[in-house]
Amino acid sequence: MTRHAWLKDTLTWTALALALPLAVRGSAPAAEPTVAGLPGSAAFAHWVGEFNGADDEIYPHDIPDAASGEFLAANVPLFSCPDREFERTMWFRWWTLRKHLRRTPDGWVMTEFLPDVPWAGKHNTISCAVMHHIREARWLADPRFLDDYGDFWLGKGGAVRSYSCPIADALWQRRLVTGDQTQVLALLPALIANYEAWERDHRAANGLYWQIDDRDGMEVSLGGSGLRATINSYQFADATAIAAIAEQAGKVEVASAFQARAATLRRLVLAELWNPADAFFEVRPLVDGQMRPSVGVRELHGYTPWYVGLAGQEQAVAWGQLMDPQGFFAPCGPTTAERRAKGFALNYSGHECQWNGPSWPFATAVTLTALANLLNGPPQQAIAKQDYFTLLGLYAASQRRTREDGVVVPWIDEVLNPLTGDWISRTRLKTWKNGTWDAGAGGRERGKDYNHSAFCDLVITGLVGLRPRADATVEVNPLLPEGTWPWFSLDRVPYHGHLLAIVYDRDGDHFHLGRGLRVYADGHELAAAPGLSRLTAALP
Repeated sequence: MTRHAWLKDTLTWTALALALPLAVRGSAPAAEPTVAGLPGSAAFAHWVGEFNGADDEIYPHDIPDAASGEFLAANVPLFSCPDREFERTMWFRWWTLRKHLRRTPDGWVMTEFLPDVPWAGKHNTISCAVMHHIREARWLADPRFLDDYGDFWLGKGGAVRSYSCPIADALWQRRLVTGDQTQVLALLPALIANYEAWERDHRAANGLYWQIDDRDGMEVSLGGSGLRATINSYQFADATAIAAIAEQAGKVEVASAFQARAATLRRLVLAELWNPADAFFEVRPLVDGQMRPSVGVRELHGYTPWYVGLAGQEQAVAWGQLMDPQGFFAPCGPTTAERRAKGFALNYSGHECQWNGPSWPFATAVTLTALANLLNGPPQQAIAKQDYFTLLGLYAASQRRTREDGVVVPWIDEVLNPLTGDWISRTRLKTWKNGTWDAGAGGRERGKDYNHSAFCDLVITGLVGLRPRADATVEVNPLLPEGTWPWFSLDRVPYHGHLLAIVYDRDGDHFHLGRGLRVYADGHELAAAPGLSRLTAALP
């Protein structure tokens, strides 16, 4: 296969398929593996058949179930592993993501809810989960979706500041995968203007940023509103990203100014939001413009500083709470508040979304990305990659629902009971208005196929370990512990204009490519190791 040949064919097919009416679309040709011996897209078609067969397609949009197989064959990396449930969840999340791609007069956008909800902005968009949308969709072969989406938020009517949203960081994270800085350079003035608007509206006198918990998407939280690790981490990330983009643009003074902003925020967050008594990042209320003492409760969003590289090993002791049953650990996913906290609750009354205890895929995705960042840094003793594997497995297993007929189907929704696996918001909404679904709250099955988190990105960058970089180096550091899966493969991964394949075969008898870990670009081996270890190699 010649360099870029598969990608060119894929983009040609996708452009044709999405331009044609559904009635005249054909079937996408099966995508062949980039390395002989790896499975092609035909090997995974059964997942699409299973998902389509079990689906109640209430809200079809531009890429309906009937076209889902075509879309996946043309766009997504091919992941295989010996854990059937884990593999199913990976494909399920790709399958649900395409439901949220909408073609509008402003180009392609991504939604959070499939039905239109009254609190959304233009084209039913909501900025709260944009960082997850972009990190997840950056692995699609067709770049048009995120090209349009980024432009929409910063110039075509997207209400980007209606919720906390690190848009500059998200777009920079995409650039680390594509290697193409065209969009971020073009959007640099808009990114700077967005950052400065946050400074005017949400920066307190002491230099930290405040946010209402609901505008973090975390209503009814125990810590409440104030100076939160979330918004401050996002502003740090955006300042860091803008500095990097400005440096690429040759704007030395702009880069220096935003590097200084990021350094100041790091210092303030570590000094003011880290509570030494609890060894955790906690909310500090802001009353009449004055910062009050820490609320003294650990919440899962206290791990956000690691999501953006703000915190480090010096604060790693906080991670001991993640696997503690009195902290955040629960059998169906981490809780949003520590279980020992006064006020911890799993309510089936009141507001249908409460972040005072339930597990929340949005926060779980942030936490696992943050944990992968920690585990890719210097050694620490608080937590290990076995814990990452355990938590990612619980997250995968939680994305299920038992139907009334007893059949278990893949499912992602809003609010999860971390002890039973029940989707609390769904259970709550079904009781409204004498058993009917309340149209004012989004309609029947509002949370079905909810697009408010990431999963595929966690597998690619964490478990498989592809660590995106700005330079022409491939870095792979799997967090899969030795002695667990004997093999896995991730193929057709678009990266800096190449197609990567990452293959692990402990004994060499599954793929017959040799023992250990191997990394390929465009079908040619770049690097190999006898076990699960960090590999780096220059792209051809």
